[in-house]
Amino acid sequence: MLDRRQIRIQWGTRPSRGVRISYKSGRRRHSQPANVRPWLRMDAEMDFDQYVIACILLRALEEIDVGQATATEATGLSRAELQDILTQSFPPGLADAFSLEEASDAEPGVEEELLRGMLLSHARPGDPASARFAKIVARRALRHDHLWQNLGLYDRSELSRLLASHFPTLAAGNTNNMRWKRYLYRKLCEAEGFSQCTAPTCRGCIDFKTCFASEES
Repeated sequence: MLDRRQIRIQWGTRPSRGVRISYKSGRRRHSQPANVRPWLRMDAEMDFDQYVIACILLRALEEIDVGQATATEATGLSRAELQDILTQSFPPGLADAFSLEEASDAEPGVEEELLRGMLLSHARPGDPASARFAKIVARRALRHDHLWQNLGLYDRSELSRLLASHFPTLAAGNTNNMRWKRYLYRKLCEAEGFSQCTAPTCRGCIDFKTCFASEES
């Protein structure tokens, strides 16, 4: 079995293509910023979706390492979906690090199910990748950090690119650059017939800084 404390992932057939990841378990040094990832590099020619999946799986490994979640609990995907991703896009044997035999397909809660349903309603028709990202984003949105951090991405712009690619009509509605997690929950409330804010405009709301403050810290 692979040791998940030291994992290296490579994609692609050419030296200039692919993502290379080294993962070491252990707590981050206090002086290291949360968005500094010396163990992850994306080459310009690689597939962006694969890069995002790699980021998400690394976050999953961190949670598996400390006993916080199983692979299915961390990603929102079923064992079969994870096995398919690992088999098709990663080197042979890497699936062992995710201990899929110890995981079960966890049913989403009500909140997650609503988020997933909204994302699926805006997903690219007939695209299995969009359906998978809907499940992943809905699950990771339940974590406490910014959504791009919960997905293991480098910054907010990568999350914006992901959402614009797989949920274009939903992403297009965020014209005021609201924080993505706040925006998703606001759209969910609107879809369910509720309102999160009674102010006539966002700038007139007492929660303006909460919704629109920088996410880069």
